[in-house]
Amino acid sequence: MIQALSLAGLFLALATGLPARAEVPEVVAAEATPQAAGWRVDVTIRHPDTGWDHYADGWEVLAPDGSRLGYRELVHPHEDEQPFTRSLSGIAVPAGTDHLLIRPHCLVDGWSGATFRIDLPG
Repeated sequence: MIQALSLAGLFLALATGLPARAEVPEVVAAEATPQAAGWRVDVTIRHPDTGWDHYADGWEVLAPDGSRLGYRELVHPHEDEQPFTRSLSGIAVPAGTDHLLIRPHCLVDGWSGATFRIDLPG
């Protein structure tokens, strides 16, 4: 019965042109480090990259109010490197900010609805 439901769902997805399952990237770890010229943020992402047509293509650093502080473009797929970590330096964090939010992006599925919180050292 479960297999029949799965096949029916797959048929519906194929018939409507929708992906069978959205595969937005997931932030599995992140760390922020103060530096002389702003902050460095290291982000580890997991995403089932399939090649140039479907891969995690970036992530953004957000202030608690949702304003963008930085964006890290990912310019190629990471099919054989999962999860993977990339960094962004020189982020200007407003005074008094106690945390940052990270939101990943997928070339096909767009922005993840989930953010990852990084608490900044006090």
